[in-house]
Amino acid sequence: MIPTRATPPADYPVDTASGWQPIPGVPDGVQQMPLAGELDEDVKTGRRTRLIRFAPGTLNDNVFVHDYWEEFFLMEGTLEVDGQALEGYAYALRPPGTAHGPFFSRSGCIFLETQYY
Repeated sequence: MIPTRATPPADYPVDTASGWQPIPGVPDGVQQMPLAGELDEDVKTGRRTRLIRFAPGTLNDNVFVHDYWEEFFLMEGTLEVDGQALEGYAYALRPPGTAHGPFFSRSGCIFLETQYY
């Protein structure tokens, strides 16, 4: 389970210069910034929203398959997913059981990820 921030007010600024955390099991060049929620994969409940940041030149060769829904929105930079190059704004909806990865970012990127049961 990924720790979350304290419950924020309804609207708050997001400082992308600080507050990044490592993600267990992925390369050091990939970090997260939890925004809201909690996803409990053991009891299969909850939801989480977080930012993910790739440093330039980072390869995450993991292929993920999970039992929850995932929405992805590329906000800045470039990201290659499953051999497809994404640049600018891009969106993906991944139903449970959808394999996705590996991931590579030449220039670095930030994307918003929401996961839920």
